[in-house]
Amino acid sequence: MALNVGTRLGPYEVLAAIGVGGMGEVYKARDTRLDRIVAIKVLPAELAGDPQFRERFDREARTISSLNHPHICTLHDIGQQDGVDYLVMEYLEGETLEQRLKKGMLPIDQALRYGIEVADALATAHRAGVTHRDLKPGNVMVVKTGTKLLDFGLAKATGPAKSGHRVPGEGGHAPGDRGVRLQPDLSKLPTVSAALTAEGTILGTFQYMAPEQLEGKDADARTDLFAFGAMLYEMLTGRKAFEGKSQASLIAAILEREPPAISAIQPLTPPALDRVVKTCLAKDPDDRWQSARDLLRELKWIGEAGSHVGAPSPPTATVSRARWRERAAWLIAAVAVLTSVAIATFTVRRAAPEPIVTRLDVVTPPTSDPFSFALSPDGRQLVFVANGEKGSQLWLRPLDQVTAQPLAGTEGASCPFWAPDSRAIGFFADGKLKRIDLAGGAPQVLADAPVGRGGTWNHDGIIVFASTAATTALMRVMATGGIPVPVTRPAAGQGSHRWPQFLPDGRRVLFFMGLGQPQTHGVYVASLDGGEPTRVLTGETAAVYAPPGYLLRVSQGLLIAQRFDAARATVTGEPIPVAQAVGTDDGTFRSAFSVSATGVLAHRAGAGARRQLVWVDRMGKVQSTIGSPDDNTLANPELAPDGRHVAVNRTVQGNIDVWLMDLARGVSSRFTFDAAFDYRPVWSPDGTQVVFSSSKGGVSDLFEKPANGATDEQPLLVTPQDKIALDWSPDGRVLLYATQDPKTASDLWALPLTGERKPFPVVQTSFDDIQGQFSPDG
Repeated sequence: MALNVGTRLGPYEVLAAIGVGGMGEVYKARDTRLDRIVAIKVLPAELAGDPQFRERFDREARTISSLNHPHICTLHDIGQQDGVDYLVMEYLEGETLEQRLKKGMLPIDQALRYGIEVADALATAHRAGVTHRDLKPGNVMVVKTGTKLLDFGLAKATGPAKSGHRVPGEGGHAPGDRGVRLQPDLSKLPTVSAALTAEGTILGTFQYMAPEQLEGKDADARTDLFAFGAMLYEMLTGRKAFEGKSQASLIAAILEREPPAISAIQPLTPPALDRVVKTCLAKDPDDRWQSARDLLRELKWIGEAGSHVGAPSPPTATVSRARWRERAAWLIAAVAVLTSVAIATFTVRRAAPEPIVTRLDVVTPPTSDPFSFALSPDGRQLVFVANGEKGSQLWLRPLDQVTAQPLAGTEGASCPFWAPDSRAIGFFADGKLKRIDLAGGAPQVLADAPVGRGGTWNHDGIIVFASTAATTALMRVMATGGIPVPVTRPAAGQGSHRWPQFLPDGRRVLFFMGLGQPQTHGVYVASLDGGEPTRVLTGETAAVYAPPGYLLRVSQGLLIAQRFDAARATVTGEPIPVAQAVGTDDGTFRSAFSVSATGVLAHRAGAGARRQLVWVDRMGKVQSTIGSPDDNTLANPELAPDGRHVAVNRTVQGNIDVWLMDLARGVSSRFTFDAAFDYRPVWSPDGTQVVFSSSKGGVSDLFEKPANGATDEQPLLVTPQDKIALDWSPDGRVLLYATQDPKTASDLWALPLTGERKPFPVVQTSFDDIQGQFSPDG
């Protein structure tokens, strides 16, 4: 029977229909006595008249009431009104595991966490003598606190389990537990009129049923463990353990075939976890884990020990610590390397005494941004920025194919990142945050983003991104577009928040904080729920999370991994070297590597982008070079009016300063010396002064200093907003600069250098106004 909104069942007021389960209709309701939201499960009218259905409905109430566990849905009350039987349970906000898996597989550590929680719930149920018999992703709810096991409508009482013994099956053969006729899945066919416990019925959902259920034999606790193994397999791989084109072929697959090993699909799956699932899926119940408690202990051990669990022991007890660390690095590290012109893929075969390395070289076209590349979460595709017939754009290369293809409409793209299902790509272009779906269609604009500094996308369709180069917060927007809102708010002395990455829980974000005061630099964790970000690591390069629990970052050209507890946001242990000569961009704090959710790693070899100043003629032909060709830290060159000097930014040991280059003598000298970031120099028309932006006050303010360095710099314009010097008018009377406005984004302003020196807007639109410059006549 369908209940209307406003219907009262005792003290409970129906608010909305939630869905239909195997044994009833579920509604959201309000407890008018306690003023709390609850879920009410009602036995459908077409089943209520059948005493066997009523018995099973009552059995579910008795079953749930006997179980008290944080990962089992709590029963609050039972009742009957006007012939309507109902259960009152806790209301859970979230999605079923089935809904979550439609978006793709889970990261290994998240799948392990959910597995531990469900196994713990099963252990409690089995100790109470209850076998679920319909364990499947649709009966597991994913909420903020973890998972909740639902729907004991098909559960069977077996009597309490004895300590140290497996839960036995029922003696004899009760109706409904034997036979060959298959009962339709009631969760999909709620109006089935056949008796639920008719002779010859098989109960449960085919995809997760154990062989003994399909054969009509007794079901016991080990039957639940088979279903658990099928569910955990799906969490780790994104695929069903058993599949068929018909019910008959599906049953045959369960009875006769073994699914591919998880490690064959996810190379970095801990070997012990692969063994756990294989044991759960044994055809003979005697070959499975004999209790959920044993299974739980095994999963907890894997979670505590990390990804190297199950790796073969060293040949002798005297293997050096360095050798062990090197081996551990291969086990947690990656499977792909991007060289300056190619990609190499390394696959770790865990069953071998030593890692077997297989390389796949992927030649890429010339690129203007060697750091803009990303592996898909499933580890099967690589997107990168490279030059083609239409200039710089995104290219896509499936790793099992020999060529890459450009993605139309992505001209000018930078900093690509993936949707969690590997079916769409986010990127920055034309001052906007955009997305492109691989199924087809033109790119979509999602939000304004003047300068891309990284993005990340969670399973709830939320994108967190950094959009400017100066001091700024991380922003969030829906993957369908909308008005961005801040996720973080830089405090006094802090600089740019950039290069975000969602952690496995999809609520917290790893990011890097640069610019601002040097003592604030490092890797932080922020939450979508608010609160002050927590610093995890100090340093001058961004870090990336890698499953099943590591942070990867580059230090002095060496890619290192360090154990990371994502739940506590803490690092432990010593860094483990993974790869050498990995490129870094000191100006933006990012490094040339990417890691997938399956543990595949790609990195670009070399010290990073090579930058050299050159003289060119009006046709673009190089006439001569300036300085060393190996300086990868040069940025923002500004030619002096006399044509004999150049002011540039140079990064030394993570700190950005202004340097002056004497072109005639071929020497460079440092011009700014404080610990803040000093950048974007501009010469005065007579060449005697240099104005630049500095983060020493916590935001980017404008400072002025004599070009000969005779005195220290002096503040020229200090305001709460970031400012970047752009140009000086030919008559020397006005300085043009860009500033950020909360309402109108980037605008162009002018600062008079005489009189009251009151700034005024030059170009102030709802768009991003950047890179202004005076004409020669002013």
